[in-house]
Amino acid sequence: MNKIRAGIIAAAATMMTAGIAWAANPIVKGWYADPEIRVFGGKYWIYPTYSDDYGAPDVTRRFTPHQTELRKQKTVRPSYVQQTFFNAFSSPDLVHWTKHSHVLDVENIAWAGYAIWAPSVLEHKGRYYMFFSANDIQSDAEVGGIGLAVSDKPGGPFKDALGKPLIGKFHNGAQPIDPFVYRDDDGKVYLFYGGWKHCNVVQLSDDLRSVVPFADGSSYKEITPPGYVEGSFLIKRKGVYYLMWSEGGWTGPDYSVAYATGPTALGPFTPRGKILEQDFKIARGAGHHSVVNVPGTDDWYIVYHRRPLGDDKGEHREMAIDRMEFTADGSIKPVVMTNEGVKPRPFKAR
Repeated sequence: MNKIRAGIIAAAATMMTAGIAWAANPIVKGWYADPEIRVFGGKYWIYPTYSDDYGAPDVTRRFTPHQTELRKQKTVRPSYVQQTFFNAFSSPDLVHWTKHSHVLDVENIAWAGYAIWAPSVLEHKGRYYMFFSANDIQSDAEVGGIGLAVSDKPGGPFKDALGKPLIGKFHNGAQPIDPFVYRDDDGKVYLFYGGWKHCNVVQLSDDLRSVVPFADGSSYKEITPPGYVEGSFLIKRKGVYYLMWSEGGWTGPDYSVAYATGPTALGPFTPRGKILEQDFKIARGAGHHSVVNVPGTDDWYIVYHRRPLGDDKGEHREMAIDRMEFTADGSIKPVVMTNEGVKPRPFKAR
Protein backbone atom coordinates (compact mmCIF):
# COMPACT_ATOMS: atom_id res chain seq x y z
CA MET A 1 0.00 0.00 0.00
CA ASN A 2 1.52 3.34 -0.96
CA LYS A 3 1.85 6.23 1.49
CA ILE A 4 -0.99 8.25 -0.08
CA ARG A 5 -3.52 5.40 0.24
CA ALA A 6 -2.35 4.70 3.77
CA GLY A 7 -2.82 8.38 4.63
CA ILE A 8 -6.38 8.37 3.29
CA ILE A 9 -7.30 5.30 5.33
CA ALA A 10 -5.70 6.73 8.46
CA ALA A 11 -7.56 10.03 8.06
CA ALA A 12 -10.86 8.24 7.53
CA ALA A 13 -10.26 6.07 10.58
CA THR A 14 -9.52 9.14 12.71
CA MET A 15 -12.73 10.85 11.63
CA MET A 16 -14.84 7.75 12.24
CA THR A 17 -13.33 7.44 15.71
CA ALA A 18 -14.42 11.03 16.32
CA GLY A 19 -17.97 10.05 15.35
CA ILE A 20 -18.02 11.69 11.90
CA ALA A 21 -18.26 9.34 8.92
CA TRP A 22 -16.56 11.37 6.21
CA ALA A 23 -16.23 10.13 2.66
CA ALA A 24 -12.72 9.66 1.39
CA ASN A 25 -11.82 10.67 -2.15
CA PRO A 26 -12.24 8.78 -4.44
CA ILE A 27 -15.85 8.44 -3.34
CA VAL A 28 -16.33 4.95 -4.84
CA LYS A 29 -14.06 2.20 -6.07
CA GLY A 30 -13.47 2.01 -9.79
CA TRP A 31 -12.21 3.99 -12.76
CA TYR A 32 -14.95 6.50 -13.55
CA ALA A 33 -14.92 9.87 -15.30
CA ASP A 34 -17.12 12.79 -16.37
CA PRO A 35 -19.45 12.57 -13.35
CA GLU A 36 -22.74 14.43 -13.41
CA ILE A 37 -24.47 14.92 -10.06
CA ARG A 38 -28.22 15.53 -9.76
CA VAL A 39 -30.87 15.55 -7.04
CA PHE A 40 -33.83 13.23 -7.59
CA GLY A 41 -36.36 11.98 -5.07
CA GLY A 42 -34.52 13.23 -2.00
CA LYS A 43 -31.23 11.61 -3.03
CA TYR A 44 -28.06 12.65 -4.78
CA TRP A 45 -27.40 10.77 -8.01
CA ILE A 46 -24.10 10.59 -9.90
CA TYR A 47 -23.94 9.43 -13.51
CA PRO A 48 -20.34 8.92 -14.75
CA THR A 49 -18.53 7.47 -17.74
CA TYR A 50 -17.15 3.96 -17.23
CA SER A 51 -13.49 4.74 -17.85
CA ASP A 52 -11.68 1.40 -17.49
CA ASP A 53 -11.94 -2.01 -15.88
CA TYR A 54 -11.16 -2.11 -12.18
CA GLY A 55 -10.63 -5.70 -11.13
CA ALA A 56 -13.06 -8.00 -12.91
CA PRO A 57 -14.20 -6.48 -16.23
CA ASP A 58 -17.71 -5.06 -16.33
CA VAL A 59 -19.19 -5.76 -19.75
CA THR A 60 -22.24 -5.55 -21.95
CA ARG A 61 -23.69 -9.04 -22.28
CA ARG A 62 -24.56 -9.02 -25.95
CA PHE A 63 -24.34 -6.95 -29.11
CA THR A 64 -26.46 -7.07 -32.25
CA PRO A 65 -24.76 -8.05 -35.52
CA HIS A 66 -24.83 -4.35 -36.50
CA GLN A 67 -23.16 -3.32 -33.25
CA THR A 68 -20.56 -6.06 -33.65
CA GLU A 69 -19.62 -4.69 -37.06
CA LEU A 70 -19.65 -1.14 -35.73
CA ARG A 71 -17.23 -2.11 -32.98
CA LYS A 72 -14.70 -3.32 -35.55
CA GLN A 73 -14.06 0.25 -36.62
CA LYS A 74 -10.76 1.79 -35.61
CA THR A 75 -11.14 3.81 -32.42
CA VAL A 76 -8.95 6.64 -31.15
CA ARG A 77 -8.16 4.61 -28.03
CA PRO A 78 -8.71 0.88 -27.37
CA SER A 79 -10.63 1.65 -24.17
CA TYR A 80 -13.49 3.14 -26.18
CA VAL A 81 -14.82 -0.34 -27.02
CA GLN A 82 -15.07 -1.09 -23.28
CA GLN A 83 -17.31 1.93 -22.73
CA THR A 84 -20.72 0.53 -23.63
CA PHE A 85 -22.85 1.30 -20.56
CA PHE A 86 -23.32 3.57 -17.56
CA ASN A 87 -23.35 2.64 -13.91
CA ALA A 88 -24.90 5.17 -11.54
CA PHE A 89 -24.55 5.88 -7.83
CA SER A 90 -27.09 7.25 -5.37
CA SER A 91 -26.65 8.64 -1.87
CA PRO A 92 -28.75 10.22 0.88
CA ASP A 93 -25.82 12.29 2.19
CA LEU A 94 -22.89 12.50 -0.30
CA VAL A 95 -20.97 9.93 1.77
CA HIS A 96 -22.73 6.57 1.54
CA TRP A 97 -23.16 5.53 -2.09
CA THR A 98 -25.19 2.72 -3.64
CA LYS A 99 -24.21 1.39 -7.05
CA HIS A 100 -26.84 0.90 -9.76
CA SER A 101 -25.41 -1.27 -12.52
CA HIS A 102 -25.96 -0.65 -16.22
CA VAL A 103 -28.65 1.98 -15.88
CA LEU A 104 -28.07 2.47 -19.61
CA ASP A 105 -26.55 -0.16 -21.88
CA VAL A 106 -26.09 -0.32 -25.64
CA GLU A 107 -28.32 -3.39 -25.50
CA ASN A 108 -31.09 -0.77 -25.47
CA ILE A 109 -29.47 1.61 -28.00
CA ALA A 110 -29.34 -0.22 -31.33
CA TRP A 111 -27.42 2.46 -33.24
CA ALA A 112 -24.63 2.79 -30.62
CA GLY A 113 -21.73 0.40 -30.16
CA TYR A 114 -18.97 2.04 -28.13
CA ALA A 115 -17.63 5.27 -26.61
CA ILE A 116 -20.68 5.77 -24.38
CA TRP A 117 -19.73 8.94 -22.50
CA ALA A 118 -20.76 11.79 -20.25
CA PRO A 119 -24.45 11.29 -19.38
CA SER A 120 -26.70 14.17 -18.38
CA VAL A 121 -30.10 13.47 -16.80
CA LEU A 122 -33.17 15.66 -16.32
CA GLU A 123 -36.48 14.85 -14.64
CA HIS A 124 -39.25 16.10 -16.91
CA LYS A 125 -42.99 15.58 -16.46
CA GLY A 126 -42.48 12.58 -14.21
CA ARG A 127 -39.92 10.77 -16.36
CA TYR A 128 -36.14 10.84 -16.53
CA TYR A 129 -34.35 11.79 -19.73
CA MET A 130 -30.70 10.91 -20.26
CA PHE A 131 -28.59 12.62 -22.90
CA PHE A 132 -25.33 10.86 -23.74
CA SER A 133 -22.48 10.65 -26.24
CA ALA A 134 -21.96 7.59 -28.46
CA ASN A 135 -19.55 6.27 -31.09
CA ASP A 136 -17.06 9.20 -30.94
CA ILE A 137 -17.81 10.21 -34.51
CA GLN A 138 -15.01 11.94 -36.38
CA SER A 139 -17.08 13.23 -39.31
CA ASP A 140 -20.65 13.61 -40.55
CA ALA A 141 -20.18 10.39 -42.56
CA GLU A 142 -20.34 8.31 -39.37
CA VAL A 143 -23.38 7.38 -37.28
CA GLY A 144 -23.29 8.60 -33.71
CA GLY A 145 -23.27 11.76 -31.63
CA ILE A 146 -25.65 12.72 -28.83
CA GLY A 147 -28.43 10.30 -28.03
CA LEU A 148 -31.51 10.43 -25.82
CA ALA A 149 -32.82 7.68 -23.56
CA VAL A 150 -35.74 7.69 -21.14
CA SER A 151 -36.74 5.86 -17.96
CA ASP A 152 -39.49 5.96 -15.38
CA LYS A 153 -36.88 5.88 -12.60
CA PRO A 154 -33.58 7.71 -12.02
CA GLY A 155 -31.91 4.31 -11.63
CA GLY A 156 -33.06 3.12 -15.04
CA PRO A 157 -33.18 1.10 -17.10
CA PHE A 158 -32.92 3.88 -19.69
CA LYS A 159 -34.03 2.95 -23.19
CA ASP A 160 -33.56 4.66 -26.54
CA ALA A 161 -36.16 7.37 -27.08
CA LEU A 162 -35.52 8.15 -30.75
CA GLY A 163 -33.96 5.20 -32.57
CA LYS A 164 -31.24 7.54 -33.83
CA PRO A 165 -29.00 10.33 -32.49
CA LEU A 166 -30.66 13.55 -31.40
CA ILE A 167 -27.63 15.46 -32.70
CA GLY A 168 -25.64 13.40 -35.18
CA LYS A 169 -23.73 16.03 -37.16
CA PHE A 170 -21.02 18.62 -36.59
CA HIS A 171 -22.29 22.19 -36.21
CA ASN A 172 -19.95 25.16 -35.83
CA GLY A 173 -17.04 22.70 -35.64
CA ALA A 174 -18.32 21.10 -32.42
CA GLN A 175 -18.00 17.36 -32.12
CA PRO A 176 -21.37 16.14 -30.76
CA ILE A 177 -20.22 14.90 -27.35
CA ASP A 178 -20.46 15.88 -23.67
CA PRO A 179 -24.10 16.98 -23.41
CA PHE A 180 -25.43 18.94 -20.46
CA VAL A 181 -29.17 19.54 -20.15
CA TYR A 182 -30.41 22.62 -18.28
CA ARG A 183 -33.90 23.84 -17.46
CA ASP A 184 -34.11 27.61 -17.01
CA ASP A 185 -36.46 29.42 -14.64
CA ASP A 186 -38.94 30.09 -17.44
CA GLY A 187 -39.24 26.38 -18.20
CA LYS A 188 -37.20 26.42 -21.40
CA VAL A 189 -34.76 23.53 -21.68
CA TYR A 190 -31.36 23.94 -23.25
CA LEU A 191 -28.70 21.41 -24.22
CA PHE A 192 -25.09 22.55 -24.03
CA TYR A 193 -22.55 20.31 -25.72
CA GLY A 194 -19.38 20.11 -27.76
CA GLY A 195 -15.87 18.84 -28.13
CA TRP A 196 -12.97 19.76 -30.38
CA LYS A 197 -12.76 23.18 -28.72
CA HIS A 198 -16.24 24.32 -29.75
CA CYS A 199 -19.28 24.74 -27.48
CA ASN A 200 -22.84 24.92 -28.79
CA VAL A 201 -26.20 25.41 -27.14
CA VAL A 202 -29.56 24.35 -28.57
CA GLN A 203 -33.12 24.73 -27.35
CA LEU A 204 -35.16 21.56 -26.93
CA SER A 205 -38.82 20.95 -27.70
CA ASP A 206 -41.32 20.52 -24.88
CA ASP A 207 -40.98 16.72 -25.08
CA LEU A 208 -37.15 17.04 -25.20
CA ARG A 209 -37.02 14.88 -28.32
CA SER A 210 -36.00 17.47 -30.89
CA VAL A 211 -34.06 20.68 -31.41
CA VAL A 212 -36.23 23.76 -32.01
CA PRO A 213 -35.11 27.14 -33.37
CA PHE A 214 -34.38 30.12 -31.17
CA ALA A 215 -36.37 33.31 -31.60
CA ASP A 216 -33.86 34.58 -34.17
CA GLY A 217 -34.35 31.48 -36.34
CA SER A 218 -31.01 29.87 -35.57
CA SER A 219 -30.81 26.36 -34.09
CA TYR A 220 -27.17 25.86 -33.09
CA LYS A 221 -25.64 28.78 -31.25
CA GLU A 222 -21.88 28.72 -30.69
CA ILE A 223 -20.91 30.17 -27.29
CA THR A 224 -17.31 28.91 -27.13
CA PRO A 225 -15.36 30.74 -24.40
CA PRO A 226 -11.55 31.19 -24.60
CA GLY A 227 -9.70 28.00 -23.67
CA TYR A 228 -12.76 25.77 -24.00
CA VAL A 229 -12.10 22.12 -24.87
CA GLU A 230 -15.09 20.08 -23.60
CA GLY A 231 -17.37 19.32 -20.66
CA SER A 232 -19.66 22.36 -20.43
CA PHE A 233 -21.86 22.86 -17.36
CA LEU A 234 -24.17 25.67 -16.22
CA ILE A 235 -25.50 26.85 -12.87
CA LYS A 236 -27.45 29.89 -11.72
CA ARG A 237 -26.82 31.62 -8.40
CA LYS A 238 -28.28 34.90 -7.18
CA GLY A 239 -29.35 35.94 -10.66
CA VAL A 240 -25.98 35.18 -12.30
CA TYR A 241 -25.37 32.34 -14.75
CA TYR A 242 -22.06 30.51 -14.46
CA LEU A 243 -20.86 28.65 -17.56
CA MET A 244 -18.14 26.16 -16.69
CA TRP A 245 -15.97 23.90 -18.85
CA SER A 246 -12.79 21.82 -19.05
CA GLU A 247 -9.55 22.97 -20.63
CA GLY A 248 -6.38 21.14 -21.69
CA GLY A 249 -5.96 17.50 -22.66
CA TRP A 250 -7.94 14.91 -20.74
CA THR A 251 -4.92 12.62 -20.38
CA GLY A 252 -2.49 15.42 -19.55
CA PRO A 253 -1.37 17.58 -16.64
CA ASP A 254 -3.05 20.71 -18.00
CA TYR A 255 -6.59 19.35 -17.64
CA SER A 256 -8.54 21.86 -15.55
CA VAL A 257 -11.86 23.65 -15.06
CA ALA A 258 -12.57 27.32 -15.86
CA TYR A 259 -15.70 29.45 -15.78
CA ALA A 260 -17.40 32.57 -17.08
CA THR A 261 -20.43 34.56 -15.95
CA GLY A 262 -23.36 36.04 -17.81
CA PRO A 263 -26.81 37.62 -17.40
CA THR A 264 -28.74 34.83 -19.20
CA ALA A 265 -28.37 31.11 -19.86
CA LEU A 266 -27.22 32.00 -23.37
CA GLY A 267 -24.74 34.67 -22.31
CA PRO A 268 -22.97 36.78 -23.24
CA PHE A 269 -20.34 35.28 -20.94
CA THR A 270 -17.32 36.99 -19.42
CA PRO A 271 -14.37 34.67 -18.62
CA ARG A 272 -13.40 34.64 -14.93
CA GLY A 273 -10.48 32.20 -14.76
CA LYS A 274 -9.75 28.68 -13.53
CA ILE A 275 -11.19 27.12 -10.41
CA LEU A 276 -9.87 23.54 -10.48
CA GLU A 277 -6.39 22.31 -11.35
CA GLN A 278 -4.17 19.39 -10.45
CA ASP A 279 -2.36 19.40 -7.13
CA PHE A 280 0.83 17.34 -6.93
CA LYS A 281 0.09 16.67 -3.27
CA ILE A 282 -3.32 15.18 -4.08
CA ALA A 283 -3.97 14.12 -7.69
CA ARG A 284 -3.43 14.98 -11.34
CA GLY A 285 -5.62 15.70 -14.35
CA ALA A 286 -8.59 17.16 -12.45
CA GLY A 287 -11.53 18.11 -14.66
CA HIS A 288 -14.83 17.31 -16.39
CA HIS A 289 -16.91 18.24 -13.41
CA SER A 290 -20.46 18.94 -12.33
CA VAL A 291 -21.91 20.94 -9.46
CA VAL A 292 -24.80 20.43 -7.04
CA ASN A 293 -26.58 22.92 -4.80
CA VAL A 294 -28.10 21.44 -1.65
CA PRO A 295 -31.80 22.32 -1.97
CA GLY A 296 -32.87 25.22 0.23
CA THR A 297 -29.31 26.34 0.99
CA ASP A 298 -26.39 28.22 -0.55
CA ASP A 299 -24.12 25.20 -0.08
CA TRP A 300 -22.44 23.92 -3.24
CA TYR A 301 -20.35 20.86 -4.03
CA ILE A 302 -18.23 20.03 -7.06
CA VAL A 303 -17.88 16.47 -8.35
CA TYR A 304 -15.05 15.77 -10.79
CA HIS A 305 -12.60 13.14 -11.91
CA ARG A 306 -8.85 13.04 -11.33
CA ARG A 307 -5.94 10.64 -11.77
CA PRO A 308 -4.03 9.25 -8.78
CA LEU A 309 -0.43 10.34 -8.38
CA GLY A 310 2.02 7.90 -9.93
CA ASP A 311 -0.51 6.45 -12.41
CA ASP A 312 0.08 7.51 -16.00
CA LYS A 313 -2.73 5.64 -17.73
CA GLY A 314 -5.19 8.21 -19.04
CA GLU A 315 -8.24 6.05 -18.38
CA HIS A 316 -7.38 5.62 -14.70
CA ARG A 317 -9.67 8.34 -13.46
CA GLU A 318 -11.48 8.44 -10.13
CA MET A 319 -14.45 10.43 -8.87
CA ALA A 320 -13.98 12.98 -6.11
CA ILE A 321 -16.20 15.49 -4.36
CA ASP A 322 -15.20 18.70 -2.57
CA ARG A 323 -16.76 21.97 -1.46
CA MET A 324 -17.22 24.78 -3.98
CA GLU A 325 -17.42 28.22 -2.39
CA PHE A 326 -18.08 31.78 -3.53
CA THR A 327 -16.60 35.09 -2.48
CA ALA A 328 -18.71 38.07 -1.42
CA ASP A 329 -18.70 39.44 -4.98
CA GLY A 330 -19.95 36.16 -6.44
CA SER A 331 -16.64 34.87 -7.77
CA ILE A 332 -15.93 31.17 -7.37
CA LYS A 333 -13.01 30.45 -5.05
CA PRO A 334 -10.35 28.05 -6.34
CA VAL A 335 -11.43 24.55 -5.36
CA VAL A 336 -9.23 22.88 -2.76
CA MET A 337 -8.86 19.22 -3.67
CA THR A 338 -8.76 16.86 -0.71
CA ASN A 339 -8.25 13.21 0.07
CA GLU A 340 -10.74 13.43 2.94
CA GLY A 341 -13.77 14.36 0.85
CA VAL A 342 -16.79 15.92 2.55
CA LYS A 343 -18.89 15.55 5.67
CA PRO A 344 -22.32 13.91 5.37
CA ARG A 345 -24.81 16.36 3.86
CA PRO A 346 -28.31 14.91 4.06
CA PHE A 347 -31.29 16.97 3.01
CA LYS A 348 -32.99 18.95 5.73
CA ALA A 349 -36.47 17.81 6.69
CA ARG A 350 -39.20 20.12 5.44
